[in-house]
Amino acid sequence: MQAKMQKMQDELADKTIEATAGGGAVKAVVNGQKDLVDLEIDPDVLDPDDVEMLEDLIVAAINEGMRQVQEMIEKEMGDITGGMNLPGMF
Repeated sequence: MQAKMQKMQDELADKTIEATAGGGAVKAVVNGQKDLVDLEIDPDVLDPDDVEMLEDLIVAAINEGMRQVQEMIEKEMGDITGGMNLPGMF
């Protein structure tokens, strides 16, 4: 099982999740190790009078990406452990 888990961790490093906010105005790409690897912002949402809205969209996109990565990790772990919940694994 340990070898399978190491292989899974190596494979997760290469997998990415794309999450968007604001109807695609902000896109965050997060890898399986929970690193933000790319962030794209549609220039049309750049409004110097409403920086707070852009900040909220960025946070929302990143949080959604992290949530989706966690789901992916839990699914992969479930496949390896047969559904056993092993605390502290991820």
